[in-house]
Amino acid sequence: MTPARARRLPWTGPEGKPCYVVGDGTGPLSHVADQIEAVQLGLARHLLTHALETLDDPKAEYADLRTLATQLAEALHDALLVADSRGTRLYP
Repeated sequence: MTPARARRLPWTGPEGKPCYVVGDGTGPLSHVADQIEAVQLGLARHLLTHALETLDDPKAEYADLRTLATQLAEALHDALLVADSRGTRLYP
């Protein structure tokens, strides 16, 4: 049996503070967190493909590039939270 550990969830509370769940990683909240992390990483992969296509387009508009940069920053933020959460679980 896996010992109970605190896991940072891929969302924040109402005040913007991190949320955690304590358990062995098999509970329903852990499964929801796994699904959300998978969606976040999938969106980041899709966005990266879109970014490479946009950056390769010499006619890309400034506003489109600015929007893209904002979306990439948000995706990077989410991916880093996932990485930190998973790293903590691998190396407590």
